[in-house]
Amino acid sequence: MIRPDGSRSLPTTAAATSAGIDHARLSYAYLDTGDLDGYGSLLDEQAQVRRPDTPQGRGRAQMLHVHAGIAGPPARHELHRIVADGDSVAVFGRYVRPPLDLEFADIFTLTELGLLLGYQRFYFVAPG
Repeated sequence: MIRPDGSRSLPTTAAATSAGIDHARLSYAYLDTGDLDGYGSLLDEQAQVRRPDTPQGRGRAQMLHVHAGIAGPPARHELHRIVADGDSVAVFGRYVRPPLDLEFADIFTLTELGLLLGYQRFYFVAPG
C-alpha cells in the first residue's frame, strides 16, 4: 500500500482489517455524538477525506476541522452494511441531517495497524 506521503507501508493483516472495521463503525458513533477527540484517535496522522459536501481534508487536523462543522446532533448515520478486504472497508448506509436524508457509501483505506488512513464518500442521488 502506498500512503498519501508516498511512502510504502506493510501489508494489512486480518487483525488490522478487523480493527479497521471496528474503527470505521466507531467513527460514525463519535461523529454522531460530536466527539471529535474520539474520532481523531481513530485517524492516522496522514489521513485524508474526500466528500462532495465538504472541502477536502489532508492530515488529522484538517480532517477534524472538516468534520467539526458537520458532526454531532442532529446529524446521524444509520449503517446498513460493512464489507472489508485487506486495507479497505466499505460502509453503506443513510446520512440524516435535517433536511437531508441521503444514502451513502464510504470507502475507507486502512493503515497496517488498522487506523483510518482516509475515506471517500459517495451519495446516491437520482439523475435528473
